[in-house]
Amino acid sequence: MNSLRFLVVDGNPAERRAVHERDFGKTPGVSYGDTLLSLSPAGSRYDVCLPADPGANLPLGAALADYDGIALTGSSLHLWNREPAVLQQIELAREIFKSRTPFFGSCWGVQMACVAAGGDVRRNPLGREIGFARNIAVNAAGRDHPLLAGRPAAFTAPAIHLDVITAPSDSMIALASNALTPVQAAEIRHDGGIFWGVQYHPEFSLGEAASILHRIAPLMAEEGFVRSQAEGEAYAADLAALGRDRSRQDIAWRLGLDEEVLDDARRLTELRNWIAHQVLPGRAGRGRS
Repeated sequence: MNSLRFLVVDGNPAERRAVHERDFGKTPGVSYGDTLLSLSPAGSRYDVCLPADPGANLPLGAALADYDGIALTGSSLHLWNREPAVLQQIELAREIFKSRTPFFGSCWGVQMACVAAGGDVRRNPLGREIGFARNIAVNAAGRDHPLLAGRPAAFTAPAIHLDVITAPSDSMIALASNALTPVQAAEIRHDGGIFWGVQYHPEFSLGEAASILHRIAPLMAEEGFVRSQAEGEAYAADLAALGRDRSRQDIAWRLGLDEEVLDDARRLTELRNWIAHQVLPGRAGRGRS
């Protein structure tokens, strides 16, 4: 069998997971895991670990190496706030590198891998990137990197974050950026392991992104992205409607979204490339059938 076994590391505290499940129907970890299965051979499966929880029983050492791939979700936490829930995740990321298991992360995930490898993450002085990251430009290194194979020279992707990588680790190769975020995609090598990750959220369906934007509509108004909470909720409602009916070109035009977001196969490019170029070859290299 060619089925795969993934570990999804849900970086969110319990209260945020509960809110996400209430609004979207799944926790971030379960949503991410289901997305990975949609891209994987039949019979693949995943486990979810919750390192932000006090007393969490985390897989370490050989338990990490038993997985074919490990993926980190986003998180509502901040790496510049070195509270226990954050410190525990940094140590877990270091253990994942040591295990040499193929390693991927979105948003918080790329930030976490950077810090675990010796880099730094801070609040973005340019402000929050919200809804979608626009004009993500692939650089020279990115054009030749399999993580971004199939992406055009510039593209849009779902994104919600305030923090950014401000000091890359020595081994990090930045692959893409845009005007708001200096590192939008990267490879990081550390302690024998290889991480691929992005600052945006290729795993977010339009429906999942809409549920988050609806929840944070007051913040969108407070920070000036919209003129009122009602306007933010209307934006989220439009996005949810487009997720249900991709033929709504009127909404796609109004929101400025093209096939890199509207076509699920194109939106999931980085995850599919990671599985094809890291997870499956890594499984074969370790003699798994």
